[in-house]
Amino acid sequence: MSRWSELKREYKSSLKSSDTEETFDLIFYRPIGFFWAKLAAKLGVTPNAITIASIILGIGAGAAFYFNNIWINLVGAVLLMWADSFDSADGQLARMTHQYSRIGRILDGLSGDIWFFCIYLAICLRENVTSDFFMAHSWVIWVLASVTGVFHAIQAAMADYYRQFHLYFVKGEDGSELERASYLWDKFHALSWRRDFWQKLVLMFYTNYTVGQEKRTPSMQRLRAALAEHYGNGPIPVDFRERFRALSKPLMKYTNILSFNTRCFALFAAILIFRMPWLYFAFELVVLNVVLVYMMVRHERICHKAQQWLRQ
Repeated sequence: MSRWSELKREYKSSLKSSDTEETFDLIFYRPIGFFWAKLAAKLGVTPNAITIASIILGIGAGAAFYFNNIWINLVGAVLLMWADSFDSADGQLARMTHQYSRIGRILDGLSGDIWFFCIYLAICLRENVTSDFFMAHSWVIWVLASVTGVFHAIQAAMADYYRQFHLYFVKGEDGSELERASYLWDKFHALSWRRDFWQKLVLMFYTNYTVGQEKRTPSMQRLRAALAEHYGNGPIPVDFRERFRALSKPLMKYTNILSFNTRCFALFAAILIFRMPWLYFAFELVVLNVVLVYMMVRHERICHKAQQWLRQ
């Protein structure tokens, strides 16, 4: 096998699935992420170290967005894109080197939250010193940011959950990071606050995160229970997996809309083009919530339909 063929094979193995990958990621972030991942593997850098570096870059981006200066804002945009290339690289490196861990998954999810917390904070502080309206009513931007942040967290959590459930049918349990809250609670209660304080604290937040995902998807949970009842720990038949995959795949584009790139484009437009950062909050509250509700309703119907297949 030629070196080029080997690189192509390795690159493809670093991707999650063609079903769930976003076009812009495949064109831009995944090739750059693969370069970073190969360099990190050569230098012995771990996926978690790359994730931490992405957090630092994201904080820098947030700080740059505070300033009402187009050139500093452009630096912030570059830093945010750099952070996301590292966010891509940590997962690609983990898949290439099989360095999977629950802590790594939690840290990866936390990194995006930290980026956007810093960006939200920068927007609020900036609007309070540059906008006549927000200078006169400073509480408005903070309330707007807080409400948007709550919905942002829900949007990101559900997009990730639906992708993992789809990957469960595409690649099976080993190819998905789908978790069960009941299993996580068992792991949590087995740990000691005295001996495993930080591990138990992180697991507590992650378990509650998973509980929230499960509560918002009652039909999915009934389907999971029905699958466990029918097939136990055995594999789900290929025909069932393919039928579900065919219905679920069209929804993956909506999970991608709720992920990073669409948010990033809207953020850059609000800050760099319109010069009104608060517009980003309006975009998340209106546009992305409409996408979220539509996606959740559609997916619940698909799961309900799949339950009927098991009764036939």
